[in-house]
Parts: sequence; C-alpha cells; structure tokens
Amino acid sequence: MTGDLDAPAVAGLGDRGGVIEDGAFVSGDVIVQRGGRVEAGARVTGPVLVCEGAVVSAGAYVRDHVVIGPGTQVGFGAEITRSLLGAHVFAKHACFIGDSVVGSRVNFGAFSSTTGLITSGGPVTEPAVKEITVTLDSRTYGTGQTKFGAVIGDGVTLSAGTILCPGTLIGPRTVIYPRTQLGGFMPAGSRVR
Repeated sequence: MTGDLDAPAVAGLGDRGGVIEDGAFVSGDVIVQRGGRVEAGARVTGPVLVCEGAVVSAGAYVRDHVVIGPGTQVGFGAEITRSLLGAHVFAKHACFIGDSVVGSRVNFGAFSSTTGLITSGGPVTEPAVKEITVTLDSRTYGTGQTKFGAVIGDGVTLSAGTILCPGTLIGPRTVIYPRTQLGGFMPAGSRVR
C-alpha cells in the first residue's frame, strides 16, 4: 500500500476527479477520486487516497499513507493514520484508527481506538523499538512491525469507548459492546462484553 501511494501513477491511481472544498487543509499528495470529497475544515496530509464516494468531513484528520475506501465516511474528530479502510466504513465520531487494516462495513463508535504501540515496557520512545506480536491458536507470531493496531474483519461493530490493544485480530461480524478494552483474537461472529 505504501509503495502504491508513494508512486500513484505507476499504481494506476490517476483518477483525481473528486472535490477538495475551499477551506480544507491539504498537503502532500492527496488523491480524491470521482465522487469523493474532502470538506472544508478537514486536515489531510498525504500520501492519502480518498476513493469514490468517500467523505472526509470537517474536523477530521487523515495523515501518512491512508486509503479511505469507497463510500467510507470519516467524521468530525476522527483521526486516521497509516491504515487501510475498506468500503462503507463509518468512523463518523471522534475516534482513532492507526496502523490498521479495516474491512468493509465496519462501524467505529465514538471514542473507539486502535492502539498500535506497546506501552507496558516503561517509557514510550519514538520511533518505537519493540516488535508487536499476535497470538493465534496459542502460538505467538512476530509481525515485523513496531506499530501495529488491528486487523478488523467485515461487518464488525466497535461500540462507543472500545479500545483495541496492539496486534488485535477481529473476525467478521463481531460485535464489541461499549467501554470494552480487548486484545488477542476474536473469531467470526463473536460477542464481546
């Protein structure tokens, strides 16, 4: 994804027929495809791809290698960084999505967040140095990444106040109830309280 955003012409990302409204704060290479819109008052720092029919609303902050999928809505107070959002994702309230891959038709409730940096080992350093791991079937796998939020399947609902620990993997159609902090792996169709 980063390679394609860094060389959009080579990746065939030439459609720039969308709208960047006067009053939007845009810098770097920001591609807004036909039917996409960046509203006045939004801040977008490229490289970023806003796909067909997607809207980045006033007060949203999108930065540093992001793909906003078709029909996705990013609302006031939402911050998206280094992430891929599928089609028809709703991040319409204040939330944070970082270092993550998000499937289609995922709903981010108000004040929900992916967390991509391990903070349990003492003071936080930037750049991060500790590798994020994921656990599946009682086995731990290195990701090769020092920042890794979550992989979220299609049709997941993250209710208000959901906090995802680094390296969280969520299967499709999972519902996470309000004010939940979780990590690890949730199989498809899970209900988490």
